[in-house]
Amino acid sequence: MSLVSIPGNPLTGTVSLPGDKSISHRAALFAALSSGECEVKNFLVAGVTQVMLEALSELGIAWSLDGTSLQVQGAGLYRTFAGSDPIRLDCGNSGTSMRLLAGAVAALGLPAILDGSDRLRSRPMKRIVQPMQKMGVDIRSSPEGTAPLSISARPIDRKLNPIDYILPVASAQVKTCLLLTALAADGETILTEPGPSRDHTERMLRAMGAKIESQSKPTYGSGRERFETRFCPPNPLELQAFDLVLPGDFSSAAFLIVAAIIIPGSQITLQRVGLNPTRIGLLDVLQAMGANIKILNKYESCGEILGDLHVHYSGLDGTRVSGSTVVRMIDEFPVFAVAAAHARGQTVVSDAQELRHKESDRIHDLCCELRRLGADIEETRDGFVINGGNRLIGGKVTSYGDHRLAMALAVAGLSTELPVEIEGAGVLSESFPQFGQTMVNLGADIRFN
Repeated sequence: MSLVSIPGNPLTGTVSLPGDKSISHRAALFAALSSGECEVKNFLVAGVTQVMLEALSELGIAWSLDGTSLQVQGAGLYRTFAGSDPIRLDCGNSGTSMRLLAGAVAALGLPAILDGSDRLRSRPMKRIVQPMQKMGVDIRSSPEGTAPLSISARPIDRKLNPIDYILPVASAQVKTCLLLTALAADGETILTEPGPSRDHTERMLRAMGAKIESQSKPTYGSGRERFETRFCPPNPLELQAFDLVLPGDFSSAAFLIVAAIIIPGSQITLQRVGLNPTRIGLLDVLQAMGANIKILNKYESCGEILGDLHVHYSGLDGTRVSGSTVVRMIDEFPVFAVAAAHARGQTVVSDAQELRHKESDRIHDLCCELRRLGADIEETRDGFVINGGNRLIGGKVTSYGDHRLAMALAVAGLSTELPVEIEGAGVLSESFPQFGQTMVNLGADIRFN
């Protein structure tokens, strides 16, 4: 399937967004580990979350989905397994599913094999395998440190080792995997990161009655902070059931925000968007570049911050993005690059080498496809440099099977001289199936072939 994005129409109107992808993954899995029945409203129904739900079925968890309302019957943290063969969990293209499920399976002591697509098999898994082995988990990866992952059974009465561990890169997926593994540890686990990765796991665990502490600490002599999370399993070992309404996904909102900023005459409102401080680096950077974005009706629900975003067409100035800001906007760089291509002057992104390990090599592939559209963008080892201010031309591009790259290129096509055709646009169903219709509802001319 291809998508054609045709320039010319301003975006106007008000929309609500599907549930946050990161929180949807966690809500489904944590509900399964809880002590009772949970309901999750505004659950994201998409390819990546379907993978998680199917994995829960393989683990014997009862769940049902009515529209975007998910009901899960929690089975608790004490599980028995009668079979002799390991449970096979297909994680598709979802690194989040694989890393979170690995932690949960290890905590439950269940035998399992976790596998997925060819692309998922290329993503680094040593970052969870090595610390999990230090905790006493019998887990193995391929010789290259990638999936498939094999986890052996463990008697539920044999505790794992708590760990004091420094993560090489700030990663909410790795942190969550280790926190879930630590549910079966005998004592306090301490995780230290070089940046402020998203903290949905910590907020949700607190809401379920677990004691978990997070704080930033200076790193002496470096001028930077480190971020420490301390977690001790609840005693008795039980996580409370919950009911939750998920905020709109900020990463999905990002595409609409940038589209409104770069298309003259645009003015949109996005309702009930998640504004967790660890997620909105893009918002902070765009506002610093001159974007006219106002936050209205801000409130808190179940530990998460929500609000409405009012976005106007704006002129932007180039900027520099590095350090901890990169962690807070790691999923938004494809569409940020589109915004930077429209900004006056130069934009430099560094410290973003993690982008090479996403659904695609988001540094190389992004630079290749934006150059096809006429952008002045150069790839660096850990980011890219864009000289903005010139209108993009248009043409044919490809998604490389990456949902965020596909949507970013579609947004770019709404302000080019000629239409943009994106090959492989079917991948949009992975995280934002309603993307095309949402854009059309706001006035964009987007067509699927």
